[in-house]
Amino acid sequence: MPLRHALTDEQWVILQPLLPPEKRPTAGRPSMSHRRVINAVLWLCRTGVPWRDLPRDFGPWPSIATRFYRWQKNGTWQFIFSQLREMTDARGLIDWDMHCVDSTVVRAHQHAAGGKKGPLAPWDGAAAGSVRRYIYELMHAEPPQRSR
Repeated sequence: MPLRHALTDEQWVILQPLLPPEKRPTAGRPSMSHRRVINAVLWLCRTGVPWRDLPRDFGPWPSIATRFYRWQKNGTWQFIFSQLREMTDARGLIDWDMHCVDSTVVRAHQHAAGGKKGPLAPWDGAAAGSVRRYIYELMHAEPPQRSR
């Protein structure tokens, strides 16, 4: 497993209580640990490769993708991020007055102006459909409301 992208033991101690309980493996079907799944997702986010190019050391990519999407749908990712933000804020590590992003601090690429106007060609939207951007958008999406 590429250790450069893996969670440290200190990070895992903080993250583990925020995750749903792990299921016990059933006969003939080994379970995949939450830590392995999160390490795989971190590796995907940092490298930007498609699910299918996930190294085999992480386990079968469909299993990891299934758990990722399940956690996105049931709000697990949103819960993790909100809890981590609250923990960080409680320690006084977030200065809410200093964290802002607007056009005065975000520099546009030198070719941002003067490009061809009009609808995008199919190849122009490739960056918008990248795996990395898609994963981040899904992680931060609002979970669907359950009907009662």
